[in-house]
Amino acid sequence: MTPDFRENGFKRPAKLQQMDSPLKQFQEDFEPTPLYMAIITYINYGVITLFGFLRDFLRKHGFEKNHASAEAGDMDGFVSLYASFENFYTRNIYNRLHDVFNRPICSAPGPVIKIMEREFSQSGWSYKFTGKVLDGIVNLGSYNYLGFAENSGVCAEASIKAIQQYGNGVCSSRCEVGNLDIHAELEEKMARYLDVDACVTFGMGFATNSMNIPCLVGKGCLILSDELNHASLVLGCRLSGANVTIFKHNDMKDLELKLRNAIVNGQPRGYRPWRKILIIVEGVYSMEGSIINLPEVLKLKKKYKAYVFLDEAHSIGALGATGRGVTEYFGIHPKEVDVMMGTFTKSFGAAGGYIAGTKSLVEHLRAKSHSACYATSMAPPVCRQILSSLEVISATEEGKRRIQKLASNCKMFRQGLKKLGFIVYGNDDSPVVPALIYSPCKVGAFSREMLSRGFGVVVVGFPATPIVEARVRFCISAALTEKNLQDALDAISSIGDILQIKYKK
Repeated sequence: MTPDFRENGFKRPAKLQQMDSPLKQFQEDFEPTPLYMAIITYINYGVITLFGFLRDFLRKHGFEKNHASAEAGDMDGFVSLYASFENFYTRNIYNRLHDVFNRPICSAPGPVIKIMEREFSQSGWSYKFTGKVLDGIVNLGSYNYLGFAENSGVCAEASIKAIQQYGNGVCSSRCEVGNLDIHAELEEKMARYLDVDACVTFGMGFATNSMNIPCLVGKGCLILSDELNHASLVLGCRLSGANVTIFKHNDMKDLELKLRNAIVNGQPRGYRPWRKILIIVEGVYSMEGSIINLPEVLKLKKKYKAYVFLDEAHSIGALGATGRGVTEYFGIHPKEVDVMMGTFTKSFGAAGGYIAGTKSLVEHLRAKSHSACYATSMAPPVCRQILSSLEVISATEEGKRRIQKLASNCKMFRQGLKKLGFIVYGNDDSPVVPALIYSPCKVGAFSREMLSRGFGVVVVGFPATPIVEARVRFCISAALTEKNLQDALDAISSIGDILQIKYKK
């Protein structure tokens, strides 16, 4: 038996050295949209669209003032810069719900936040601050899974010391004079935490995907991408120049079918074999609350000799007994995954992202990645925030407590919603908990009613979700108390009765 050991304050469990069987079985819930709700939702959108065209007609002929972006008066003969129909949704639907989005907070994004009150006019086109602050709002929408987004405590104090030593920013890229010792320390400790050979960090999580996927694949390569992958992954795929094939969300039969067809048929026209095939998936899907069926993905990877790119933005820190993500959750050694990507913007309460794997992979990205070569490197206080939270997670009892608290909070809240009669998507262990609302008219009403009861929530609709699957997306944190969650469930139950959104029978 391999003994546990400590290096520079980080403890690596012996079970990470060899994992022979899955610790968890794959599970997720996706209840089909009730037919009557689909019909009602389409009717709602039809009515909204009809009145939208009517209002556009009135605006065009001067009967109603147009507040949308428009061309300057001296732009005759120019191609339109603002495509009016593409902004149709914004003009006629989004602005009606503008008050439930982009709410400005004036506090740390902890379990309880302060929100600056706004007063809207002109059908949502304009607003002003009233000067009033809504205090004591329970935060059910931030990605602050382990509660490290704090303005006090060990992480905040460490970040302040980093400012005193290094300053606020670096003002240079890693290839020039922006390569600090604190960056090397972070990469070394992150690689050790993940139990891989090497790691490279970037200052922006979105760019970690969008700027690095083009370094791995290009013309003559094939990407197999889950249909619900994040926008950063989608952009990275487009920028790469590789052929992209979409497979159904978490559908291993569809993935295998498309892998087999790709290998049999080869590239279009010439039918030459693909230079390489890259499967891109996420650990936890941020809109669905589902967890990737990683064991089956890796079986297909080995069977068809493909590579796997795993985005652990929402799973690192939030899944697994020691917070090491979806690989630990399923009992899979991280080295079985070719490209391990993650961000520090969720569980670590910071900013930026990383890619981990073999030394050859990391050195290739250091030399080829636009995000590494041209972007300003990560700010020192952000580095120190990540390092201090990483040390708490990996080497202290407080870290274990937070991981366990997050797991128990997720189960309590998700099971509570199901018992109340709400349709809930995803995996029982996911910190993302989507509850279906369906009707666009009820999305805004739900958010406003929750705020009036002292809860801040995130509501999402088309085009971020399928047109008939508008929802409220709860993000659970270890910083929330049992009372916070129970009070929230009571408020949700009351609003659910008022809006008649308890669809589960």
